[in-house]
Amino acid sequence: MIYLAHRSNVQLLALWLALIGWTLAAVAPGIVQWRVWEVPDSEVVTSGEAWVGVWRACFHSHTDVSEGFRSMYCRSISLMESFTPPEIAAAQVLTLLSLLVGLGGNAFGLYAMRNAYFRVGELSLIVRGFLATGMLVLLAAALSLVPLLWNLTSVVTNQSITFPPEFKLPAAPRSQRVGCGISVGLLGSALMVLSGMFFCSYGFCQRSKPRMGRREGKENGSESQEAVTFEGKDNPAFQPHELLGT
Repeated sequence: MIYLAHRSNVQLLALWLALIGWTLAAVAPGIVQWRVWEVPDSEVVTSGEAWVGVWRACFHSHTDVSEGFRSMYCRSISLMESFTPPEIAAAQVLTLLSLLVGLGGNAFGLYAMRNAYFRVGELSLIVRGFLATGMLVLLAAALSLVPLLWNLTSVVTNQSITFPPEFKLPAAPRSQRVGCGISVGLLGSALMVLSGMFFCSYGFCQRSKPRMGRREGKENGSESQEAVTFEGKDNPAFQPHELLGT
């Protein structure tokens, strides 16, 4: 089999991009600052700012403090609550699906890189492995982008959320801006999109035919020519020990 490691450098970079992107996508739902609300100062919301995330809403307070915090009040946002807006409900579901699909894509990527660098399996198996990795990573990026862009639109259009009284938040903010949670998620999704495109490009590159040429030489005093390919050749370092001993 042809030694393929020198053709997989871009896919090695893509694997690192996929891992970094997946990590950022996993961190984003845990950041509470998806939507930053500017609210009037009150006895409860002393900072004039509230944070709305995927799983909870929080604000700094000197009077009401949640257990486990020094100066912050937080309430959980449940998927089944009637006040939960559809963009946040979608984020709770799709971000988890994105992490599962992305984990599968990274696993396929490691498997395909192993096959390419250690010549395990046929070329068609390696190509299918990279294509499967690319498709899964792109699907994970799409699942992550839907709630991110949906919440981004809600921020830009200043959409409100009717929180229950126990959240101690006004029905609508004076204004709101994009928080770092959305920014981190968008960066992770962008890296996964780039990674998926690199992985899928491997299969299309392998469809091109190898370039052929002719090699001239002398044998037994007479000139000879033979057809040769400009593709790589077997690397003896990657030959099994039992073949080297024969």
